[in-house]
Amino acid sequence: MLSFLKSLFNKDKTILEEPDLMKKFLIVGLGNIGEKYSETRHNIGFKVLDALAEKESFTFETQKLGDVGTFKYKGKSALCLKPSTYMNLSGKALKYWMDKENISLENVLVITDDINLSFGTIRLKTKGSAGGHNGLKDIQNTLQNTNYNRFRFGVGADFGKGRQVEYVLGEWSEEEKKSLSERLEKSVEVIKSFMFAGVKNTMNNFNGT
Repeated sequence: MLSFLKSLFNKDKTILEEPDLMKKFLIVGLGNIGEKYSETRHNIGFKVLDALAEKESFTFETQKLGDVGTFKYKGKSALCLKPSTYMNLSGKALKYWMDKENISLENVLVITDDINLSFGTIRLKTKGSAGGHNGLKDIQNTLQNTNYNRFRFGVGADFGKGRQVEYVLGEWSEEEKKSLSERLEKSVEVIKSFMFAGVKNTMNNFNGT
């Protein structure tokens, strides 16, 4: 009974203990839940956040609509989210946590795979279309806005006609695995730069690297 009453009073309590709204960030890694998806190209968003968690020594806990973890960097606080809604409903989880933590859209960063970029290529954008990506499409529909920051991680397009889904839901090649660790380290740097130096400076310093 006591735990039930506590849950009623705490249901709207924020996780980030940061009163300054400009110092609060939401980092969303897109992917699909479940072991069978964990090493697939489409799950690079989850993989980047796992690398960040290891670097910054935080863990994820299952909460509403996803697994969340928090860390602080140079006076800024971030909530990291791995949605549990599956890719096609990513916007629902993003919007819930953005509203719950009162985080402005300009302080949101969405990490996603991109077949239009060669493997490991990094590109940040502040707006644009979904580019056929179902996760971004749902975020766009949910927010009714295309002006949000997205971190595109290139996975290449080494697939034949009609085999795109099979490719992005396929696992990394042995050649890609050799470079993935270094690319993940670079991705962690991108996220911390986004928080501290801002999206424009981060774009200038990391796009194309």
